[in-house]
Amino acid sequence: MPDQPPARRTQRERREETERKVLAAATALIAQHGSRALTLAEVGEAAGYSRGIVSHHFGSRENLLRAVMRNARTFPLPELADSAADWLAETVRAYLKNVTSRRPSAGAFLQMWGEAIAADPVLMPLYAEHDAGFRRLLADKVREGIRDGSVRADADPEAMAVSLVGLLRGIALQLISTPPPARVKAIIDEAERSTRRALSP
Repeated sequence: MPDQPPARRTQRERREETERKVLAAATALIAQHGSRALTLAEVGEAAGYSRGIVSHHFGSRENLLRAVMRNARTFPLPELADSAADWLAETVRAYLKNVTSRRPSAGAFLQMWGEAIAADPVLMPLYAEHDAGFRRLLADKVREGIRDGSVRADADPEAMAVSLVGLLRGIALQLISTPPPARVKAIIDEAERSTRRALSP
């Protein structure tokens, strides 16, 4: 029986593939050099397209950076755990494992975070909104843990959320540094243990 010709891809499939390639190229460039000097032309060339295709799919540099950040910040949160404290400790592990397994994405996210701290006018509001949402999620889990008895009763939910984000970002920056620290698994294990101790009643 003769080989069947490959099925023609739909316009949507072609568009999604182009967007994936552009996002991957932009992510790799930002991870290496930061976003400040990034141009749509450079991204298009790195992805194997023209500048015009990047503008067509994302509209502007700001929209492209927003898409890179949204893609890079995504990591699988733990399923429901035995307690809120378990969920928080498992989230610390999941976050740091994501950093080490998705180096270009994690590198791009943390590069842009550093630029946001330095008052980049595009990135600063994006990260302010993202970080506020992440802290709210963690603080709500701390409150849940106080209610279910898995978190010490005197914990301040907002302060604990800030502390956890600081732990995650500080360790993440070191894990993607050059050269990265050795014994990554031991570092992640210690971060999870430290979180459990800090929360424990």
